[in-house]
Amino acid sequence: MKLVIDKVFKRFDDKVVIDEAEFAFESGKIYGLLGRNGAGKTTLFNCINEDLKQDSGEIYIVDGEERKNIETENIGYILSAPIVPDFLTGRELLKFFIDINKNRIKERKTIDEYFDMVSIDVADRDKLVKDYSHGMKNKIMMLLNFISDPDIWLLDEPLTSLDVVVADEMKKLLKSMKGNHIMIFSTHIMELATGLCDEIVLLKDGKLTHVDRNNLTEDEFEEYIISALKGEVDV
Repeated sequence: MKLVIDKVFKRFDDKVVIDEAEFAFESGKIYGLLGRNGAGKTTLFNCINEDLKQDSGEIYIVDGEERKNIETENIGYILSAPIVPDFLTGRELLKFFIDINKNRIKERKTIDEYFDMVSIDVADRDKLVKDYSHGMKNKIMMLLNFISDPDIWLLDEPLTSLDVVVADEMKKLLKSMKGNHIMIFSTHIMELATGLCDEIVLLKDGKLTHVDRNNLTEDEFEEYIISALKGEVDV
């Protein structure tokens, strides 16, 4: 399965953000999407998720020989600022979410087993979500996607608010699930991108470009990415 970005163009007034970008994201890999502040990473995610309409170009799925339009259930979008219903407890939220997605869940677990997946303490499971920390809300958002298991995961800085132990647990979970999914991970943290992701894609000047490691060491690779984002080398 592939997620195809085909000559996508998006501008806001006089500012071109995405400039006929082209790329094919394949299942089985975690892609690190890197770009400077304002490069358009969130804009691209919003176009993929159809929260924002591109001015031209197409975004679609290729599954074998079949081309498909993207449906809502195909995508899980985890924002850096999580949006969750504050009036429910964590347990009520999970129960509601499981009930409305029961026909999509392949291997259903108990609610407490799901909480265990993201290390939410027993004492916090029946608290109102409004009383959760930012990091705990991010864990809940991650958990909802683990449950619904969409084909495409758009991860917009989801680990930066988590402590190092939980962030490491989330990375291991993402790696264990990547086989049948397309995962695009946007982050400003270089070490996180190079350590978690199988491939690095730069968004610069509105274009999407794959960065080949070319047998570089980790330090050399990171220096190369920074130089590319600064426009000092071509990719």
